Amino acid sequence: MNKKNLFLLSAASLMLLSSCSKLKELSADNFTVTPNPLETQQGTVPATINGHFPEKYMKKKAVVTVTPELRYANGIVAKAAPATFQGENVAGNGQTVNYKVGGNYTMKANFPYEDCNKADMYLTFDASIGKKKFDLPAVKVAEGVIATSELYKKTLASANPALATDTYQRINKKKQEANIQFLIQQATIRKSELKNNSVQEFVRLLSEINNDQEKLALDNVEISAYASPDGGFSLNDKLAGQRQKVTEDYVNKELKKLKMNANVDANYTAEDWEGFQQLVQASDIQDKDVILRVLSMYKDPQEREQQIRNISAAFRELADGVLPQLRRSRLTINYETIGRSDEQIAQQIVDDPTQLNIEELLYGAAQKANPSEAEAVYKTATQIYPNDARAYNNIGLLEYAKGNYDAASEYLKKAQNLNSHLAETSANLGLLALKNGDIATAENYIAKATDANGLQEILGNLNLAKGNFAQAEKDFGELYTNSAALAQILNKNYATAENTLKYIKNPDAITDYLKAILAKRLGNTTDAASALQNALSKDPSLAEYAANDLELK
Repeated sequence: MNKKNLFLLSAASLMLLSSCSKLKELSADNFTVTPNPLETQQGTVPATINGHFPEKYMKKKAVVTVTPELRYANGIVAKAAPATFQGENVAGNGQTVNYKVGGNYTMKANFPYEDCNKADMYLTFDASIGKKKFDLPAVKVAEGVIATSELYKKTLASANPALATDTYQRINKKKQEANIQFLIQQATIRKSELKNNSVQEFVRLLSEINNDQEKLALDNVEISAYASPDGGFSLNDKLAGQRQKVTEDYVNKELKKLKMNANVDANYTAEDWEGFQQLVQASDIQDKDVILRVLSMYKDPQEREQQIRNISAAFRELADGVLPQLRRSRLTINYETIGRSDEQIAQQIVDDPTQLNIEELLYGAAQKANPSEAEAVYKTATQIYPNDARAYNNIGLLEYAKGNYDAASEYLKKAQNLNSHLAETSANLGLLALKNGDIATAENYIAKATDANGLQEILGNLNLAKGNFAQAEKDFGELYTNSAALAQILNKNYATAENTLKYIKNPDAITDYLKAILAKRLGNTTDAASALQNALSKDPSLAEYAANDLELK
């Protein structure tokens, strides 16, 4: 072989070796990303990457590690878990790719959402053949992030925290009872019975009601007379009727003394088996279980009495301890207490709030239409009743509504320190955690808020943040709020969302922004542009977000 041919053969061999020792650059054509553009879910940006290594790409000793990156416009770069691929002669744990035919693969990526709706997804490569490393340029594979589900952080600004309510009721129904005992087979009221405490309190209360009709109102007086179930029915029926009459006469006499008109409703029970059963059940009589069984087995009064008399020892205990208590008349005053009116409470707050109890103060604050006036009353309540957590909770609620989230947190933590079991405070701390994007902490707080006032709305916001849009919509029910409308949009219930947005009581910039998204999804670009213009006129700070929002592109 001459020198010229030898040179040509050597050059050809060098070119072949050179071409076999390099890894070519990959392009976007080698990858498909779903979805594209990307879309947020529960505070993350998930993606599925389908890639393809071409024929004769993966050298037999090559190793390529692919790392997905989401590059946000705010400078943050989020990285997902990498995947490693290797040639046929590599003894490693990566996915082996055939040199001749190439190969397809699928990767799952999940990036944290960094509160920026402008971002591009890239794939970066760490490549080598043997010990030799190659610098392969990153490939852009997806453009943009639809972050509509993350708008819950903005809709939360107009959410309604849980109000810790008062228990004030202007009108309260009450009753007071007295008992007059009778001797066996007698219907005469003894003087000693009229001096017992319950009868004396009965007379005193009648007099008090009569003298203070601004604060007290009598409904009626009930009289229930009884005979014990021993003896014949006809005797007991007559005896109980007589006891009713003498008791009724006594009550009417007392009312007449007071010059007081009142309804007196009287009745009697011939044989008080119900009272008998209750007293036996509460007693320590040795054979009480046998007696109670007799009561359940025999319905005829005479048969019952006979069977009980047959238990001679027990009957003696009944005669001494139970039956005398059943020979009685029960007097019941049904009346109402009348508290201060709204006007009186409002005036007392001005004159001297220390004369109001905590329930009246909380009620008075809740009646204020002006939030600043309500806050002033709540702060007064914390000074007069510093150990009641509800006023602190409600100040926190008002601070939240003003967007003063640090101040809201401070008041809510004071409330929690005073009463760790106040459900409304737990619910509101959960709402604050949601506002900060901390779903796990929010869920922990809200789990402790069972029966909190307004809990369903807060649960709706929690499920909205978690991506449970159908459940969130169900939680919100008939509420007309920005959060409810967002849940309906994300649940693709556009007709209901349109109605919700229409009836929001105090629409704000986010209300208009949601109207823009909804109109765009429905193909009404003119309406979308108009709604967006309204949103930006109310809150110009939305301009940058809107400019990058692919929903409104």
